[in-house]
Amino acid sequence: METKLYSKALQIAQFVVVYNIIEGIISIIIGYQNESLTLIGFGADSVIEVASNLGVVYMIKRIQRNPNSDKSNFEISALKITGWGFYLLSFSLLLGGILTIYQKHKPEFTPFGVLVSVVSILVMVFVSYNQLRIGRTLQSEPIIADAKCTIVCIYMSLVLLVSSAIYYFTGFGYTDALGAFGLLYFSVKEGKECFEKAYKKSNCN
Repeated sequence: METKLYSKALQIAQFVVVYNIIEGIISIIIGYQNESLTLIGFGADSVIEVASNLGVVYMIKRIQRNPNSDKSNFEISALKITGWGFYLLSFSLLLGGILTIYQKHKPEFTPFGVLVSVVSILVMVFVSYNQLRIGRTLQSEPIIADAKCTIVCIYMSLVLLVSSAIYYFTGFGYTDALGAFGLLYFSVKEGKECFEKAYKKSNCN
């Protein structure tokens, strides 16, 4: 049962890596062509999600190669990678929010932006649900932490979608910056928890 769950978690993490690489490249290219700061930022955040999932991929492969070894050391490394992913995401959110306000940048209501947001929300809701389910069954803190990173990305997609709609219908252009600052707290908190859990596991060994 445990072996099958780790295999499933590995497949999900590998899928997220490939999906986010494609999404990130396309978002950055289209964002650059259309001078869309939001899409460029969205693409950069996809790269951070890739880094977080690579930590889980690395952990699971090490567990599969060493099934009789203590998993704690593998989990500590994965937690630290995900923790740094959260901190990089926090920096991206802070920088994006500041630049949006400083440059008085308005959210773009583009068909591609809407499409990216909707597809990302649908895919990541499915991914995060399965990550949480598998992580809780295995009692794997790194997989659960990675699921929470995915949830932050879902919220970011919602912010992108909602802020564009609000600006389109009301002319209020700072919804995305406010949303980014709101997500900043959650991202920093989760990153801090990843390192705290890694530290506790280190002391237990």
